[in-house]
Amino acid sequence: MLDQATGPWKLVLTVLFFPLFFQNTFLSFAWGVGDHGWMIWLKRIYLLLPVLAIVLGCWITSVSVATVIIRHRRSEFITSLLITWWDLAKAILAFWVGTGKFVFVLIGALFGMLRMLIIGLWVLVQDILLIPFFLIRGVGVSMLSPGVAWIAVALTLVWSFVEAAVFTYVTTPLVMDTLSNLTGDQLSESVIRVPLYLFMVFIILGSYAVLATWADAIRSKNIATIVKIGAIELVTIFVEVLFLYREFVDSLVPWFAQHMQGGFQLGIVGTLAISSLAWLGIRGMSWFLFAAKGAPTIMAIIQGEGIKSTSSSSQSNKSAKALVLTLGMIEQIKKEMDWIEKKGNDVLAAFILPPLQVVAAAINFCTLLIISQHIFEIPLKEIRDVMEPKFPIRIAKKGIKGSAA
Repeated sequence: MLDQATGPWKLVLTVLFFPLFFQNTFLSFAWGVGDHGWMIWLKRIYLLLPVLAIVLGCWITSVSVATVIIRHRRSEFITSLLITWWDLAKAILAFWVGTGKFVFVLIGALFGMLRMLIIGLWVLVQDILLIPFFLIRGVGVSMLSPGVAWIAVALTLVWSFVEAAVFTYVTTPLVMDTLSNLTGDQLSESVIRVPLYLFMVFIILGSYAVLATWADAIRSKNIATIVKIGAIELVTIFVEVLFLYREFVDSLVPWFAQHMQGGFQLGIVGTLAISSLAWLGIRGMSWFLFAAKGAPTIMAIIQGEGIKSTSSSSQSNKSAKALVLTLGMIEQIKKEMDWIEKKGNDVLAAFILPPLQVVAAAINFCTLLIISQHIFEIPLKEIRDVMEPKFPIRIAKKGIKGSAA
C-alpha cells in the first residue's frame, strides 16, 4: 500500500504506518531468531515484552497524532503523549532492574527458609535431648512442693502388694486344706495362690480404707461416726489377727522353740497377743510413714471423688514454667509463619511487578487515546497500585464538574 501511494498521501501513510518499517525486525530480534542456547531465553525474558510495548506505543502514537486535529486540548494531549513515552522508558528500566531485584529477594527468602529450618531442627533436637531432664525436674518439683502425695500412694500400693504376697505364702496351706475338705479334691498351690493373692490385696487395702475413715471421723470429732467406724475397725482387727497374723506367728513358733530351754508352749493367748502387737506395729508404722496420705488418695480415686490438691498458686506457676520452652516454640513458629507470609508476598510482588510495569505503561497508551488520561502512575511501587488505579476517581471528579456546570 505504501509503495502504490504517491505524493502527499505517501507521506501521510508513512507517518501513520511507520511502525511497519521496523516492527518485524524488532520482534525477530527480541524472539531470538537465529540465536542459540541461553541467548534466546535472555532475549525473550528481557526484550520481548518491552519490544511489544514499544511497537504498541508506536501504533497508538500514530493513531493519536491523527486524532490531534479533532481534539479539544491539543497541547495537553501532546504533553501527555510525551509523558507516556517517558513512563514507558521508566517502566522498561524498572522491568530490567526489577528482575534482578526478584533474584535477590528470592535468594533472601530461600536463605531465611533454610535458616528457619535449621533452627527448627536444632530446637527439636534440643527438646528431644532435654526431655529426660524436664521429666526429672517436674518430678522433683512435685516432690518438694505441696500437692498430691503420689509417693505415699505408690508406697501404700507397694506395701499392700508385699504384705499380700507374705500372707499369701503363709496362709496357702490353711486355705488348701480348708478348700480340699470342702470340695473333697486336692487342689494345687498354683491354682490357689493367684486368686488368694488378689483377695489379700483387697483385704489389706480395705484395712487401710477403714483406718483412714476412722482417722477422718476422729479428726472431725463426730462421736457417732467414731463409734460406728471403731466397731468396724475392731472387727477388722479381729479378722486380720485371727486369720492372717496368727498364721504368721504360728510360722515363727519353731524359731521360738529353738531358742527356748525345754518344752515351749506359746498357747492361744500368747499367739493372739503377739499377733495383735504385730498388727499394731505394722499398721502403725506404715500408717504414720505413708498410708495416712496414700490411703485417702486411693479411696478418692476408687470412689470417683477426684483428687483435692493442696497446691498453691505458686505451684501452678511453677508447673506453667515447665511449658515455657514449648510455648516459646509455638510463638516462634507463629512469628515465623507471619514472616513466611510476608516474604511470600514480597517474592510475589518482586516477580509480578517488573512485567506489570511495562504492561501498565502500554495500557496508559490505550487509555490516553480513548479518554486522554493515564490510569497508572509509573513506576508501580506496590501491588496495591495495580489493584487501585486512579481512573475511577478521575471519572468521578469529571462527572461532578460536569454536573456542576
